[in-house]
Amino acid sequence: MPVEIATDVYDITCLDEPEGKRFRAFLFTDGTPTLFDTGLEHSTDALDEGISAVGVEPERVVITHGDGDHIGGFDHVVETYGPETWVPEQLDVETDHDPDHRYGDGDRIGRFTAVHTPGHEPENHALIDEDAGIAVLGDALSGADQRGLPAGYFLLPPAVYSQDLNLAEESLERLLAYEFDVGLVYHGSSVLEDARTKIDRFVNFPGK
Repeated sequence: MPVEIATDVYDITCLDEPEGKRFRAFLFTDGTPTLFDTGLEHSTDALDEGISAVGVEPERVVITHGDGDHIGGFDHVVETYGPETWVPEQLDVETDHDPDHRYGDGDRIGRFTAVHTPGHEPENHALIDEDAGIAVLGDALSGADQRGLPAGYFLLPPAVYSQDLNLAEESLERLLAYEFDVGLVYHGSSVLEDARTKIDRFVNFPGK
């Protein structure tokens, strides 16, 4: 079932596997209903069930990057809901439906600002709504509890799944130009308070 993780923001589990391996999407329901990422190609039934339970269908879909657990359900979502679609300009899309729009660093998508955070993947972007104080981080970061640490903090994504972990760390500084309190991640638990402050401490730790 979807969880309202912040006001008018729903965490939809697309697939929950053993040992805490969880795949999700985020649905923002106020204004133009916006779905961030679409889960795996074979998890669209669960995504549909989550959207139905929320009771608001997406009119816009934003893909943060091209990993299969983020773009796998793209064609299904387009065919089922007919939303406008936004995909990073660096991403070579292998889908049946061409995206309606391409976006890059600093572009606005409704009330969200795109922030290019490469490293995990070259095209990874965060989308930040400063008015609401919420950042959708793509896979720029994971929840610390993904690696058995206390929830409420961030870690870099696992190196085995990242193209350039050093660049992923360097990219985090870009996020500090924006104000937000909530940081939504796709793996591990999202950080629901002091997210920017925690990233700042991670980036600018003593002795760096």
